[in-house]
Amino acid sequence: MSSSLFAGLALRELQLANRIVISPMCQYSAVDGSATAWHRTHLGTLSLSGAGLLMIEATAVEAQGRITPYCLGLYSDENERALGRILAEIRLNSSMPIGAQLSHAGRKASSAAPWEGGLQIAPDAPAGWQTEGPSALPHGPGEHAPLALDAAGLARIRDAFVESARRAERIGLDTLELHCAHGYLLHEFLSPIANQRSDEYGGSTENRMRFPLEVFDAVRTVWPAHKPLGVRVSASDWVAGGWDLAQTISFAHALKTRNCDWLDVSSGGVSPAQTIPLGPGYQVPFAKAVKQETGILTMAVGLITDPQQAETIVASGEADMVALARAMLWDPRWPWHAAAALGASVSVSPQFWRCEPRGTSGVFSGAAFGQR
Repeated sequence: MSSSLFAGLALRELQLANRIVISPMCQYSAVDGSATAWHRTHLGTLSLSGAGLLMIEATAVEAQGRITPYCLGLYSDENERALGRILAEIRLNSSMPIGAQLSHAGRKASSAAPWEGGLQIAPDAPAGWQTEGPSALPHGPGEHAPLALDAAGLARIRDAFVESARRAERIGLDTLELHCAHGYLLHEFLSPIANQRSDEYGGSTENRMRFPLEVFDAVRTVWPAHKPLGVRVSASDWVAGGWDLAQTISFAHALKTRNCDWLDVSSGGVSPAQTIPLGPGYQVPFAKAVKQETGILTMAVGLITDPQQAETIVASGEADMVALARAMLWDPRWPWHAAAALGASVSVSPQFWRCEPRGTSGVFSGAAFGQR
């Protein structure tokens, strides 16, 4: 019996070997937005995992769009050179498709790293800066309010997404995802919790979708037509009166008409008042609903850790791909072990062929055993 999880998938001209995606995971290890030796090790390790696609962490399109002072960026020549060097080295040993998640943190920017407490850094502090958002509403009680973006600010940020996309193409990234989730800027525009504007970018669902869709259109214009472009969304704010599944489906319909290639369906992040019912695969019903209502390809994410769980999600049609984050950090060979559990095979570098345990012959496709 063949495995649905290990079936290939075409995204425009990009061919994925299987439906396992390594989710973007912030590392808080960049210097002035530039990738470091940590990224070389981290991404290099994951590129040998056998997953179908590796997505690089939330990558800021301008310096003030970083979540923390240590977040990755693609807004300067040095950022571009640093990440480009690492990608070139990775591709000496791995053919895994690699993409980046373009992001702007909005009012959640200027924050400390998680291991430093994660709290907002005041704009007048040495490592802090003034944040921006749809409206002058702070993310949490006691935080400094962002500046409400005017027309010039919106144009500047839209252009920053475009320039980062151009940089991504120059360094050879295979795909991009726009971050419209987790309470960051584009999600802030979508959510009535963060967006209380009275102009054409606020009020109705259609108006609140306007700026994220303008950013998508602008990036799609410069991103090569043969390369896929997806979007991560928060399907629910988990707060009464906030962004919800019905609005997410409306957004998905609008993105589908623009030939968006997938929706990566997450949730939460826009308000500390959220109440999230955590549990295995707790966000999968959102991905299923978006897929059923719109027909767009979806990616399920959130507490997906077991191979049979992932197999069932894809085989049942609840989602087309599954994205793993913490599970991949815990077990960077998760796709190998999933292939063994599901009777599938995965392509790995020949240096690893001899490690396949006895009794699991055939997991490593093309592997030839023997010892001189």
